[in-house]
Amino acid sequence: MDVVTKVFVGLHIIGIASLLGGFLTQMKPMSAGTARFTPAMLHGALTMLVTGIALVGLNQAQDHSLDNVKLGVKLGVLIVILGLVYVKRDEEKVDKPLFLAVGLLTMVNIFIALLWT
Repeated sequence: MDVVTKVFVGLHIIGIASLLGGFLTQMKPMSAGTARFTPAMLHGALTMLVTGIALVGLNQAQDHSLDNVKLGVKLGVLIVILGLVYVKRDEEKVDKPLFLAVGLLTMVNIFIALLWT
C-alpha cells in the first residue's frame, strides 16, 4: 500500500508542477497584459484534485490520522484555483490581477502543505 501512496504523491507533485509551471511560463506575457490560462494549468489542477482525494482515501484506509482542517483549507484553495482556471480557460487573455491570484493561491497551497503541521 505504501508504493501506491507514493505513486499518488508523485502524481500530485506532477500536477502542482504543471499548474505552477504553466503560471511561470506566462509571466512575460502577463507583463504585456496577454497572459492566458494554458491547458497545462487546468490539467494540473484537475490532477491535484483527483490525486489529493485518492491520497486522503489511501491514508484513511491505512488508519493514519489526518488533519481535516488542513485538508479542507487545501481543498478550498484548490477549488478556487480550479474554478478560476476553468471559467477563463478559453479567453485569449486574462486580467493581470486574476492571473496573479491563481499563481499566489498555488503557492499558498504549496506552503500550506509544507508548513502546516
